[in-house]
Amino acid sequence: MYPQGRIVTVEDQEKAKQQQYARAMRYFDNAKKTLSETDIEGVFYKDEKYVSSACGIAYKGILVALDCWLSLKGVEFPKDGKKRKSISFYMDNLSKLNKKMVDYMNSVYNVLHLDGYYGGLTDTRIIKAGFSNAKELINLIKPSREAL
Repeated sequence: MYPQGRIVTVEDQEKAKQQQYARAMRYFDNAKKTLSETDIEGVFYKDEKYVSSACGIAYKGILVALDCWLSLKGVEFPKDGKKRKSISFYMDNLSKLNKKMVDYMNSVYNVLHLDGYYGGLTDTRIIKAGFSNAKELINLIKPSREAL
């Protein structure tokens, strides 16, 4: 995403955060919109398809935010030509840089990616908690007020 050493000035960092925050929030907002397209019955979403789609979209937004944040922290990305990074890549680097974020990422990965996207989870309480934790991760790269 950002070659190591390229983003050196505070202005460049704020510009990168501004661009990638907007991109991550676009995914997050689209995910919330998708989720709103299904009805709720009791504490469950009625249509698993919308939940699955929304969870996948939100998770993609998280990856956008984390890629930006990690690159700003100087983390080297895999050089084997793979664009996709493993969950281990994210968890290992988060644990070195911000242990609190490991809990958020663990929740987001399990709730949104595994259970919501792949597993068909439709419990509104759990999905909403996953979305809340996703928002915390996206806020890692929220630009300063002056940059907005």
